[in-house]
Amino acid sequence: MRFLFRLAATIALAVAVIMAVVDATRSVATSHLVMTPLTTSWNSVSPQTLESFRQFVETRIVPAAWNPFVATILDQPGFAVFAVLAVLLYLVGYKRQPRYARLPAGH
Repeated sequence: MRFLFRLAATIALAVAVIMAVVDATRSVATSHLVMTPLTTSWNSVSPQTLESFRQFVETRIVPAAWNPFVATILDQPGFAVFAVLAVLLYLVGYKRQPRYARLPAGH
């Protein structure tokens, strides 16, 4: 199970890096800082799934959760959202080593 979380973290980190490179390229081309919101990126890639996700949140989870919570997250830069997601997934899948395994040999 930890492997799946670490794999998902790696994929999320890869998406974050790709989105950061796209924003950096746009920033260089326009000569000012560009940080594309996740909503804009998602809408340009697959508007149907964005709308399906919105309907899912509003009908299945909590109808009032869309505007204050989910929409706020989706308005953040896409690379930042995926970077935070990657860290959270990695922390869930992290296997902590026992204390005695970190001691130097011979002690």
